[in-house]
Formats: sequence, C-alpha cells, structure tokens
Amino acid sequence: MNARELRNCFGRFATGVTVVTYAVEGERYGITVNAFTSVSLDPPLLLISIDRRAKTCSKLEGKPFTVNILTAEQKDVALHFAGRPQDGLVLQWEEGEVAPRLGGVLAWIECEPWRAYDGGDHVLFLGEIKNFHYRDGQPLVFYTGTFTRLSETLEGSA
Repeated sequence: MNARELRNCFGRFATGVTVVTYAVEGERYGITVNAFTSVSLDPPLLLISIDRRAKTCSKLEGKPFTVNILTAEQKDVALHFAGRPQDGLVLQWEEGEVAPRLGGVLAWIECEPWRAYDGGDHVLFLGEIKNFHYRDGQPLVFYTGTFTRLSETLEGSA
C-alpha cells in the first residue's frame, strides 16, 4: 500500500487544528495535532494521536495536557508548534489548573492522563477531561494538506 496515497485519502477528511500543550520540569511545550476526537462523556475522555518519532511522544507519557482548539486567525501558532517557527510570533501562555494552555484559542480542554495505547507508528493518548472552556468564533481547519476556514453553514444543519 502506498503510504503517501493513503495519507492523501485521509486528507479528504477536514479536521480542526489543535495544539496540545504540556509541561516538563516547569518548561512549557506544545505540538500541533489534528488527530483529536471525543471518546466518552462518562467518564469524560478524549483521544489524541501522536507520531512515535515526535519528541513529544515520549515527553507526554504520563503527563497532564491541554488540547487547545485554534481559531482561523491562529495559523502561525499551528505552524510554530508543527516545527516551523514563525518570526515575530508572541505566544500567549496561560497557567491552567492541570496543564499550561494557550490564550486566544477557540476552546481549551485540560486533561489528566487516562491511558496510552499502541497505535502502530503512533501512540494513542486518552485524557480524562478535568476542565474546559469554549467561545464562539471561526475554527482553523486542515484539509488536503492546507489550512483553511469554514466558508458557510448549510441549511438544515444540526
């Protein structure tokens, strides 16, 4: 199976863009993640998927973390935490109750580690949700390898 073509196929599924933030010995870190989903309401759980080759993968194990859902205006933040530092970017860090988080985001969800599972070339981290906040706004969207935004709401939407 051609991995590049499979990735292109997966890219046809539009996703939101998040930055997962955490701390190690007082230092704050983050990684851009679009493999994120809700899992359960009782108990409240979510899942993030991290490539085993990423430095974050080993650092995140057993650590509390925050999923920060980015706004359409935060493409530079997404690029920064994807390993492409942005000149002049000033990050807005906030201290959360559980883990550090980013300011100005559409939503944040603080988690304690729940379980980690083998996901092939990724590790699937489940977090137990301890605290969250959200506001209205436009999300940053990732589709076919590029960042974009929502353009319209279809009639009859839920």
